[in-house]
Amino acid sequence: MTAHALEAVGLGRRYRRGWALRDCSFRLPAGRICALVGPNGAGKTTLLSLAADLLRPTTGTIRLFGEAPGSRTARQHTAFLSQDKALYKNLRVDETLRMGRELNPSWDQARAEGILAEGDVPLTAKVGTLSGGQRTRVAFALALGKRPRLLLLDEPMADLDPLVRRQMTEILMLDAARHGTTVVMSSHMVAELEGACDYLVLVNDGTVRLAGEIDAISDAHRVLRAPDADQGRQERLAGHVVLERTTSGGRLTALVRPQGPLPGDWEIVSPTLEDLLLAHLRTADAPALITPSASVAADARVPEVTA
Repeated sequence: MTAHALEAVGLGRRYRRGWALRDCSFRLPAGRICALVGPNGAGKTTLLSLAADLLRPTTGTIRLFGEAPGSRTARQHTAFLSQDKALYKNLRVDETLRMGRELNPSWDQARAEGILAEGDVPLTAKVGTLSGGQRTRVAFALALGKRPRLLLLDEPMADLDPLVRRQMTEILMLDAARHGTTVVMSSHMVAELEGACDYLVLVNDGTVRLAGEIDAISDAHRVLRAPDADQGRQERLAGHVVLERTTSGGRLTALVRPQGPLPGDWEIVSPTLEDLLLAHLRTADAPALITPSASVAADARVPEVTA
């Protein structure tokens, strides 16, 4: 059994208006909780839809535990939950769970009912009469009741208030820890992702810009602060990859990817996840960083098809 929950090699998807993804290559090790981030239109939903077999790639391949997304094995072990949380509004909650039970051989009725009980969701109520938070619990009960090995989340909690969002995140993290579920979570809530996720994939303009362990990516960057911004200070950044530099109140601040010893008379701190993401999104030409665990071997890559 492959140790990679998801592997994209030269993956691309083109629509009539242009490429949503192009030459997307990375690996996600099994058992990770992965934050999938990027601006609107970056290709996140397209990537998740390809993994969920809702779309077919224009170029390249994507594999889930070594299997094509449309295979019986991949379908059985993958759950996908989108922001619109497609549910049958005229079905009762217990009828919705029955549907999940009859369609999934690995169904865990107790776990599904437990998620609903924790939110006081009545089993006899029709889905269409529930609040937004209650419908989200039903959707999560369906997804987690399936006992998936890979859970794909496309901002399903974006419409929830902070308290319910925290509760659902805690349920998700507990379930993943207990069962070793690999989770790919697309969200704009950076602060919540930083506390919940240990892996990162940043997509911008249809390509992967960062991929790997959050700690490793953070350790590869430093924030430098100097008491002044004279030309000599600027020149001392030469040789390092400078993602962003700003001056405020006469002080110079730079986010860099060090390529050697750093100036000893500067204040040097580790960046936050938000610092990293914003800098990479604002600096379109910043070189990509793919850690070894996320890297696809050169001989496994699929040549890109020229449009």
